[in-house]
Amino acid sequence: MSKARASEAPLAERMRPACLADFVGQEKLLSAASLLRQMIESDELSSFILWGPPGVGKTTLARIIARSTNSKWISFSAVTSGIKEIKTVMAEAEAFASLEGRRTILFVDEIHRFNKAQQDAFLPYVESGTILLIGATTENPSFELNSALLSRLKVFIMEDLSADDLLGILKRALTDPLKGLGADKLDISDELLRLLAVYSGGDARGALNTLELLGMRLRAKHSRTAGEDDVAQAVQQAILKYDKSGENHYNLISALHKSMRNSDADAGLYWLSRMLEAGEDPMYVARRLVRFACEDVGLAAPQALVQTVAAMQAVDLIGMPEGKLALAQAVVYLSLAPKSNAIYRAYGLAAGDALNSLQHPVPLHLRNAPTKLMRELGYAKGYKYAHDYSQGTTDMSCLPEDLLGREYFQPGNRGFEGKISRLKGKMADELP
Repeated sequence: MSKARASEAPLAERMRPACLADFVGQEKLLSAASLLRQMIESDELSSFILWGPPGVGKTTLARIIARSTNSKWISFSAVTSGIKEIKTVMAEAEAFASLEGRRTILFVDEIHRFNKAQQDAFLPYVESGTILLIGATTENPSFELNSALLSRLKVFIMEDLSADDLLGILKRALTDPLKGLGADKLDISDELLRLLAVYSGGDARGALNTLELLGMRLRAKHSRTAGEDDVAQAVQQAILKYDKSGENHYNLISALHKSMRNSDADAGLYWLSRMLEAGEDPMYVARRLVRFACEDVGLAAPQALVQTVAAMQAVDLIGMPEGKLALAQAVVYLSLAPKSNAIYRAYGLAAGDALNSLQHPVPLHLRNAPTKLMRELGYAKGYKYAHDYSQGTTDMSCLPEDLLGREYFQPGNRGFEGKISRLKGKMADELP
C-alpha cells in the first residue's frame, strides 16, 4: 500500500455521495412525491429524525440536505457531548443566524443516547427555529426520545439497502480511480461482489469496509484477482444485525412467536437461528418458548410444556452450541402442535375478576378448620370430599357467591382440548 493511500480516509468515507443524484437507495423516502424531497427542493425544512439501521445513509443524507439548502452544518455526537456543549453550540447558532441570516443544521448522531435533560435542552432552540435539528438513530424514537421533543420532530424511516443497491455501490467503489479502488485494477467478479453485498446485510458502510479489506488482502498477495476464499477471509463471518436490548431484539422474538403461532416450522427455525447466531442468550429464548407452550398451545398439546421445559434444562446442562438443537426441536414441536389460547384467555378473565372486583372472602365450606373455634364458626361446614363420590367430583360450588356461574376456561376443539369434557366439575374420561 502506498504512503498516499495510507493517509487517506477509509473507503466508506471517501465514497460518501455529495448530492442526491449519487445517493443510492431509499427510493420511497426520496421519491419526487415524497414529503422529504419536497421539503428539500422547496428549502422549507423543519426539524426531523432519520430512523434506520446502520450503514443506510443517515449521516450522508443529512449532509446532502445541508449542502442543498445552503445551511451551516454542525455535527454533534450524543456519545461525547453534554448539556454544556449543547448550550455552547446553540449560542453559536444564534450568533450565526443574526450575522449571516442563515440557518444552522445541527446533526446529532445517535440521538437516542441523550438522556431526558439533554433532549430537553434542545426544545427552546427547535421551537424558536434557531436550529434545524436532524437526529439520526438506530432505535425506535417512540421509545428513546421524550414526548416533548418527539412531538416537535417529523420521523422519516430509512430501510436496509437491497443487495442490488449494495452491488451498485461496490462496483462504483471498485472502478472509481480517484476516490475508490479503480487505480488498483482489481478483478472481482459480479458473483463475488454480490456475495459480499449479501453478507453485508443492507449496510453500505460494512460492504465498503469489507471491500477495502479484500483489496488489502489482494495487494498483500501481489494479486489482482479475487477468489471465493479471498472474499470469505475478508468477510470472516456475516455480521447479523442484532441488539439484545433494542427494537431488533423484540422484532425477532415477535417474528419467532408469530411464525410458530402460524404453524410455520421453517420460519420458526429461521428466526430462532437469527437470534442464536447473533449471540442472543439461549436461556431467554428457552423461557419464551415455555411461555409460548402455555399461551398458544396449552392443553391442545399438553406435551408442549414438557418439551420446552426439557429444552430449557438441556441448554442449562450442556450449554451452547449443542443446546441449539434442543431449542430447534422445541420450536418445530411448538410450530406443528395444535394451537389453543384457552388457558391464556382463561387466566386473563380470572385475573380480571381478581384485580377489578371486591376481594371476596373464601366461602366457609372451602376453609380449613384446624381448631374447635373455627369449626364452631362454620369453617369447612358443607365441604364435600370429591374422592368419596363415584365420579370424583361433586356439585359443590367453589367460587365466591358473587362470582357463581363464571366460566373462565372454555376449551377449544383442537388436539387434546377437543377430547376434554370437563366443564365445571365434570372430569374428562382421558387425561395424558
